[in-house]
Amino acid sequence: MKSDEIRSSYLDFFEARGHRIVPGSSLIPYGDPTLLLTSAGMVQFKPYFTSKAVPPSPRVASCQKCFRTTDIDCVGDATHCTFFEMLGNFSFGDYFKKEVIPWAWEYVTQYLKIPQSRLWITIFRDDDEAFAIWRQTGVLENRIVRLGGKDNFWGPAGNSGPCGPCSEIHYDLGEKYGCSKPDCKPGCDCKRYTEIWNLVFIEFDQDENGKRTKLPKPNIDTGMGLERVSAIMQGKSSIYDTDLFAPLIQKVADLAGKKYGSDNVADNAMRVVAEHSRGIVFLLADGVMPTKEGRGYVLRRLLRRAEYFGETLAHENLFLTTVAEEVIKNMGSLYPELIANHKHILHVIESETNGFRKALPVGRGILENTIAQLNTRKGKSKVISGYDAFVLHDTYGFPIDLTKEIATSRGLSINMVGFEQEMEKQRERAKASQKYGVAGNATSSLEAELEGEPTNFVGYQKMSSDATIISLLTDGESVGVVREGQEASLTLDATPFYGEMGGQVGDTGEIKSASGRFFVTDTVRTAIGIIVHRGKVLSGNLSAGDTVQAEVDNERRLDIARNHTATHLLQYALRQVLGKQAQQRGSLVTPERLRFDFSHLVAMMPEETQKVQRIVNEKIRQNLEVYAEEMSYQKVLEQGAIALFDEKYGDKVCALKIGKPPVSFELCGGTHISATGQIGFFHIVSESSIGSGLRRIEALTGRGAEEYFEKLSGEWQEIAKAVDATNEGVKEKVIDAIAVLDAERKQRQAVEKELARKVAESLVAEEIKGVKVVLAHVPSLPPQVLRDMSDLLRERLKSVIIVLGTVYEDKPSFLAAVTQDLVSKGYNAGNIVREVAKVTGGGGGGKPTMAQAGGKDKNKIDEALRLVRKLI
Repeated sequence: MKSDEIRSSYLDFFEARGHRIVPGSSLIPYGDPTLLLTSAGMVQFKPYFTSKAVPPSPRVASCQKCFRTTDIDCVGDATHCTFFEMLGNFSFGDYFKKEVIPWAWEYVTQYLKIPQSRLWITIFRDDDEAFAIWRQTGVLENRIVRLGGKDNFWGPAGNSGPCGPCSEIHYDLGEKYGCSKPDCKPGCDCKRYTEIWNLVFIEFDQDENGKRTKLPKPNIDTGMGLERVSAIMQGKSSIYDTDLFAPLIQKVADLAGKKYGSDNVADNAMRVVAEHSRGIVFLLADGVMPTKEGRGYVLRRLLRRAEYFGETLAHENLFLTTVAEEVIKNMGSLYPELIANHKHILHVIESETNGFRKALPVGRGILENTIAQLNTRKGKSKVISGYDAFVLHDTYGFPIDLTKEIATSRGLSINMVGFEQEMEKQRERAKASQKYGVAGNATSSLEAELEGEPTNFVGYQKMSSDATIISLLTDGESVGVVREGQEASLTLDATPFYGEMGGQVGDTGEIKSASGRFFVTDTVRTAIGIIVHRGKVLSGNLSAGDTVQAEVDNERRLDIARNHTATHLLQYALRQVLGKQAQQRGSLVTPERLRFDFSHLVAMMPEETQKVQRIVNEKIRQNLEVYAEEMSYQKVLEQGAIALFDEKYGDKVCALKIGKPPVSFELCGGTHISATGQIGFFHIVSESSIGSGLRRIEALTGRGAEEYFEKLSGEWQEIAKAVDATNEGVKEKVIDAIAVLDAERKQRQAVEKELARKVAESLVAEEIKGVKVVLAHVPSLPPQVLRDMSDLLRERLKSVIIVLGTVYEDKPSFLAAVTQDLVSKGYNAGNIVREVAKVTGGGGGGKPTMAQAGGKDKNKIDEALRLVRKLI
């Protein structure tokens, strides 16, 4: 049975039993800070399990792409993957054990037709209910094994969330894979039994402290690994022999010029390249980019690990892009995002692997040298220091797990405590930068715990509406009333205020009741769609249950709308100029400006930036209609709409179109103007890098652009006045002034160079302990001229130590130089100049042959130079 058939039959089976088939979510979990990547089918359903949101159906089933990093070191054996597909069926307070257990047994034995004699069941040690149902289903008592919490209690996906006991179906691979013990059964450490389906009985919600609370209704979360089931259904002992991997393995073997199955080391390398290629392709397709942290670091680890093993197979060949193309060809029909991002995926892989290939020989040489030094130490601990491992990781791009892997193969270990300490030092040095969204706009813990239906947002149609206060929060607790002067958060049953989402900042405005006025300074949205209004009571008081009038600051909203619609036109223009691989990776839309982050490997050329700007302004002048349509998620994807990778969409989505036929068609729930002409004008202020393969454009529209050009015009007039020119003649006058300055600068440099030559010729060396030394307090000269002077002295005296001091820009400055023959005798320019500069309250350093330093007290230069004799 082919993997495609298994996937289809599973979903068909549960659809026939009342389940809605829902699309799998992105590998980037939406609104879940506890998870780096989607690691299970239930991740997108967590709010439904805890009854914090209403599911589209009480029964759903899906095929979810998943990624786990815990098994990365095991990749290459028969069963472990980083990327895999998880088939799952879920119940949100609908059915429970007595339904799901018989269905699981029916599907496995009657649809997959796996012999009952090859199947075993495990249950949580105290789960008598599950035991009884399995027995009623027809499973023999001696085929049901009770295990402890380590094996049969499913913890939350992340630090907190839904959890509960589980029951697993295991497949018996046969005695030849076992340990030969008479009591061998699931739970044994041997590899005879492989789990194929996990039925989790979700009964608890676990908080970050490990406390479990009983859920209002029990739920079902099951997971069947497609790769493992495919191996069983295709009679293979390894997932790498199935139709999911065999074409990739063959492609790697062909490119490497090797035969799979003839060499264990090469076979393992081929499996690693094939497996990692799948993960790399899917991570890139879902919007992850290689970086030094978070998801990006996971991707970079995969890329570099795959490239390392690929390089061991074929030193000269770069073939990761070719294997990636095979992944896209094999899986693109099921996952259209692979085809849509084909060029982008290959570009990033090529760029990353080219860079790593250049660094690999250097990094490997350093690692080999470190290993060689350790191996010469007789009787001493053979541990690579944390610092050495960190330098390999940080400077040469060697992921720590790769260093560990190579070290282990040579019988060495790594001081991981020291490595983590170095990493922590680096984190402290690096300023945390927020690339997307608005700093400080996250919901507070109390706001995040709000429960109920999503707030009815009426702000697309009107800026003012009547509403009822649902809840009030202040000083970290829920209250019934807030009074004048108090800062608070409140929720309404309906609101025209847009809650920050999708990069668009929240609205501000005023909420009034018969007894009080509340100024809204920010509006945010919780993970389940409750809109929270933050602000301060201006007068009187407001109580829960009050009828109020909510009124948005209309001018501010229009400024935001101009910038938001402009981001859609900007994405259209970028894709026209740079190609389809230029995809949105984040945005910020405020009243003052817009920021747009997108995938692109190199800096834009000035002419490209200008072309993008011209296209956007052309569409503004055409005054195209801007309109939203609600339609099914599947339909908008079929029609070619652009969707953000890290967003989670429901069955019904809002699609924004610009123009008829549309030039821009994106999924977007933000607020927009009704025609592009209302934007007025669009101007790009900057285009810059924010990371490997990521660019950022900052731009202005409407009133923001008007204010920007008014400021520029004012500055231009001030410059014109300063250079005594008309507005039209400023450019020529400034160019002439710069030319005069350049000429004077060159003349000054020539004078300084001549002065340096004369001073150098006048200096006489003294001898200290048989070494020629030149010590001099010279006229005020810039650092470069001091270097020129030292070159002249070294050329004339051949073997010499030179220490020069001067006052430049009212501060002491020093230079030390030591010829190579004296460096070999232990003299070091860096050490000398550092000590000299200390006398004047400064410091510095450099190479043994040349070093410079600065100080604070210019009156101590001569005292500092006198120290040289003592140092030598």
